[in-house]
Amino acid sequence: MSETTTMTGNIRLKGELKAGFETVLTPEALSFLAFLHDQFDTRRQTLLVQRKDRQAEINEGHFPTCLPATEDVRKNEWKVDPVPPCLQNRRVEITGPVDRKMVINALNSGANVYMADFEDATSPTWQNIIEGQMNLQDAVRKEISYTAADGRSYHLNDEVAVLMVRPRGWHLDEAHILIDNKPVSASLTDFALFAFHNGALLSAREQGPFFYLPKIESHLEARLWNDVFNAAEDMLGLTQGTIKATVLIETITAAFEMEEILYELRTHIAGLNAGRWDYIFSIIKKFHRHPQFMMPERALVTMNVPFMSAYARQLVKVCHKRGAHAMGGMSAFIPSKNEAVNRNAYEKIRSDKEREVMQGYDGTWVAHPKLVSVAREIFDKVLGDQPNQKHMIPAHDDVTAAELLDVASARGTISEYGFRTNVNVALLYLESWLSGTGAAALYNLMEDAATAEISRAQLWQWINHRAMLEDNRTITTALYQEICDEEFDKISDEFFTAGKDASRLQTARLILDKLVLSPTFEDFLTLKAYTYIQ
Repeated sequence: MSETTTMTGNIRLKGELKAGFETVLTPEALSFLAFLHDQFDTRRQTLLVQRKDRQAEINEGHFPTCLPATEDVRKNEWKVDPVPPCLQNRRVEITGPVDRKMVINALNSGANVYMADFEDATSPTWQNIIEGQMNLQDAVRKEISYTAADGRSYHLNDEVAVLMVRPRGWHLDEAHILIDNKPVSASLTDFALFAFHNGALLSAREQGPFFYLPKIESHLEARLWNDVFNAAEDMLGLTQGTIKATVLIETITAAFEMEEILYELRTHIAGLNAGRWDYIFSIIKKFHRHPQFMMPERALVTMNVPFMSAYARQLVKVCHKRGAHAMGGMSAFIPSKNEAVNRNAYEKIRSDKEREVMQGYDGTWVAHPKLVSVAREIFDKVLGDQPNQKHMIPAHDDVTAAELLDVASARGTISEYGFRTNVNVALLYLESWLSGTGAAALYNLMEDAATAEISRAQLWQWINHRAMLEDNRTITTALYQEICDEEFDKISDEFFTAGKDASRLQTARLILDKLVLSPTFEDFLTLKAYTYIQ
């Protein structure tokens, strides 16, 4: 990597400073980031240590449950603060990376909200992160345009989706910005650069700044975000509570602290989201030592299996009890040129969205503009002229810890095809991520880091607990290596036939082998892969 070093106080920038980067990396913006780092990074590091301590407890068989210390929060009467008018109707949200064309298409998609994703859908190269910030600055100012190689031009419509931004998770560093010679938090980087440059303008329009918060594992991590928001509002001259955030409930530990997370962020919260793919990954990760949490192949772990249904129902009840939006999960299908494939996929999408709206969700996610109308039709039928259905509190009893932890309720087998698919998708996604693309269209599905995590985590789980394929073969290291060799060769041949650069495929194989064959379970594939793109 070519490197340019710039000193601004105790801040050092590493990486090539391309044209336009100076509009993001201003001395004032970097000083704002440094202020947040100085105030909050020690707490962040402490919370990351607490994650490891909690993991050690789970390894010893002390499984999550409701926290006795926060019983009063769950029992007392309270509501979250109301959200501004532009966030009342969120029935369809589109998500995607922050490249220029995607930003325009997502804002023009007809969705109510566009979640611009610096996290799972973005490979965090220096160029991607800073150009993403540039793209959002232009979009907020309605100055964004794009001309494709074929000459087609893209511009914003008069009416566009509300913008929300998902920064990277607390566990990630930004290696290209050093403060006191240490990498700064990637979460604070993404948040600070966007809030500093766009917060006042969005606030004046009563349209933000709004965020999605990923990978939270406890209410204490939510409290840290709330304190960051308070400090940022003070520094930027924003009224307290101007910043609004939706928290993704995508870890099993957070599922036991939903009310506490809402309470900690009650002046800033806009809702909770059922982040289904990371949630599945989190269960495999947190309980990797315990064979009773073994899952069947990924395609069989749907939202209809009992433990996933319990999670989905509980999220709605908690949100509506406290006056917050409950947002449904992602439909990752990418429309095909094959209409038979599309018809089958649309039927599954409609079924999934009907389940969500009937469970009480106020909105849902899609990954492609063509799915916006499909999801909207389902929610329009139930919501009608109402912006949401927060008034609907499900009558069922609270979901129990046993229901949330009953992974064995996901009955099913592991086929050789399912095993091969995990290997194939993990290799292809890692190759894509290393190439700078974090949202990869594979087999008519939008794969991102969350779905790739499931694939590699299941491979580790199946090998280490000697799971059996449906043909009674035991899954071993040797079987993985045999199938991985075959899938690697097949992908290599496909790349060669298509004239595609395969130089990063070998690195993807190296990373996948390290993740799957390690005697210990690695927390995040992105942590292992990040060293290859710095």
